[in-house]
Amino acid sequence: MTSKLIVNRRRLLQGGAAFAAASTLGAPLIAQSRSLKIGSYGGYFEDSFKNFVYPAFTEATGIAVESVTQPNSADWLLTMQQAAQAGNVPADLSLYARDTLIKASRMEGLLKPLDMGMIPNAGLLDPYFVFDDQPGTLGVGAMSWFTSMVVNPDELETPASWADLWDTSRFEQSLGLAKRYNAGLMDIVAATFFDGVSTFDTDDGIVAIIAKAAELKPNAALWWSAESQMEQAMKNLDVVAGMYYHDVAGIMASDGFPIASIFPKEGNVQDYGSWCLSGLSEKSAEAAEFVNFSCEPASQALMSRMIGTAPLMEREKTDLTEEEFAAVSGVPSIRPAYGAYLDKETFIQEAWDKMLAEG
Repeated sequence: MTSKLIVNRRRLLQGGAAFAAASTLGAPLIAQSRSLKIGSYGGYFEDSFKNFVYPAFTEATGIAVESVTQPNSADWLLTMQQAAQAGNVPADLSLYARDTLIKASRMEGLLKPLDMGMIPNAGLLDPYFVFDDQPGTLGVGAMSWFTSMVVNPDELETPASWADLWDTSRFEQSLGLAKRYNAGLMDIVAATFFDGVSTFDTDDGIVAIIAKAAELKPNAALWWSAESQMEQAMKNLDVVAGMYYHDVAGIMASDGFPIASIFPKEGNVQDYGSWCLSGLSEKSAEAAEFVNFSCEPASQALMSRMIGTAPLMEREKTDLTEEEFAAVSGVPSIRPAYGAYLDKETFIQEAWDKMLAEG
């Protein structure tokens, strides 16, 4: 999770205190000496949790929260591994992206199953965001974000499909595309021209996806690896369309730049983070209460408003307006081939990099 969390603070709307009063958990419990250490990505993201989400949770439950700054999921996983070996618990609950969660689930004892009997609100989420493994439920979705199709509406008509970007007569040397093999373009290709995630099941399917992606090379003016590269290219009119972060594109548009984030008929790539409980934590009950709180429609809406992330449930279950929902989310969604990117990482990355390097 990178740019999705670098959100303009104009999204910090009024209403944090009102949210606490409206929480469906009801009146706060009698103050108790209960606490929970929660890890979340730093900067504005963590600040928003500390200013809005954690206070509302504490008011509703009496459980004090100690905020722990964690880096990206992969680095934090290493930190948690080392801590577990030393018998330490840097955070009871941590945020993991789905690929990191899968890795963590394969490390014996690193994660502890969540007490789903205490998390009835998880039933409000799309079941896809509840990660079950042999020991039990190891992750419950927290929030999500999208990589979407973006266009300069002053320069071209809005494409109806990702397939339109392959039209060289319209897009020669004008697209900005993500460079990393697992940044979403392969998933877009699979959803647009093949059978989605199942196409990654075989090496032949992966090769076919990469070959189709290679057909975009005449149309690509930029293969970006940093968010700032695509932002500047759009502003300079070096590119007029491509793939970018939905929420950041919305911020650029609100600042007056000609960019529109759209959901074509195949959808956009949706990634998400999950709450996961440390295997050594002794705060299972408190963790379950927080995860249940996080799954409430009011909490999901609060995070959308204050952090710019997408809810993990239908808009109708929340009080988000259509405009608020569109600023952070949309339908349909394309779900990444997380398992393939882990199990076949070397094969996919080498084949992808070879494709990019070829003239």
